[in-house]
Amino acid sequence: MNSNGTHDASTDAISRADRNGNWSEAPVVGIKEIAQLAGVSPATVSNALNGRPNVGQATKEKILTICKEHDYHPNIAGRHLKTGRSKTILFTFSDFDRSFYLEVIHGIHDYADAHDYDLLICTGRVCEKYMHPTMTSGCIALDGKLSSELLERKASPDYPIVVLDRILQNPSIKSILVNNYDPMYALVDSLVKKGFTRFSFLGGIENTADNRERYQAFLDALEANGIGFSRDGYIAGNWHESSGIRAAQILLLTESRPEVLVCANDNMAMGAIQTFNANGLTVGRDISVTGFDNNAIAEYNGITTIDIPDYERGYLAAQALVGNIEGDINKEIFRITAKLIERRSVAPGRL
Repeated sequence: MNSNGTHDASTDAISRADRNGNWSEAPVVGIKEIAQLAGVSPATVSNALNGRPNVGQATKEKILTICKEHDYHPNIAGRHLKTGRSKTILFTFSDFDRSFYLEVIHGIHDYADAHDYDLLICTGRVCEKYMHPTMTSGCIALDGKLSSELLERKASPDYPIVVLDRILQNPSIKSILVNNYDPMYALVDSLVKKGFTRFSFLGGIENTADNRERYQAFLDALEANGIGFSRDGYIAGNWHESSGIRAAQILLLTESRPEVLVCANDNMAMGAIQTFNANGLTVGRDISVTGFDNNAIAEYNGITTIDIPDYERGYLAAQALVGNIEGDINKEIFRITAKLIERRSVAPGRL
């Protein structure tokens, strides 16, 4: 306790209070104290904690036991400042409402953890300050709100980036993308072969690569089957369930309702299905609806969709990033295969 009746921490003790509000002094243990207790030099402690091979197994175990007993944790931030490098992967995203992000994060985490990397998850403008080699080792970006200009400015041989939603012509940026085109083409082609001829398309955010590819595949499949499509049949959405609700409300007011509403993702498809059902239509009989992603919502509600292996996407992204961080440079664009999953939200056929 100091002269004014308050408690503070000194260089060799920390003031702590127990449940009854009584204060006691607990010594602060640093690397020098650990070295003294272990009977070795501070450099040996540092080498042991960093897993270097020049420390015997018995000595290493003794040091780790002492660290655990005294609740000592090395100053990671200080080590980063000293070496100029971190061993942390940054993942940036912006949309909390889309559940597939959890699967992507799971995949990134599992690879990072297995290779002794930490994972820092970040959203919003604050991400920029962590995109530096003294803060993180590299970045995986799945964030439509993050500008391509920023990503290209931050990427360098010392700071590789993997993007999951665009292609950038930068030698320090690798793209891992879903093959949206082929499975969407297969989906629409299968619908035509079932006898459907009247379609509407509910798109996501229009300037995204995913939406452009999915819509183009939709158009090309119809054209290949001799079915025309007017832009009036396109409804702009934003990937969220609310835009599926609005789309269905619009279609319920039209005189010539489509037989099939093709949605650019599952969330929007779910919003449309709920609205159709609430207004007396049976989805899968009176109107068909499809999605894209194959999230848990789609599986539970029987939505015909495209399955994207999101866990694997995250795992592969982390694998590519760690490889680039550690010098095994691979800049080639990688496309992930997705597949059609047919369920009850599509009628058996009109033929």
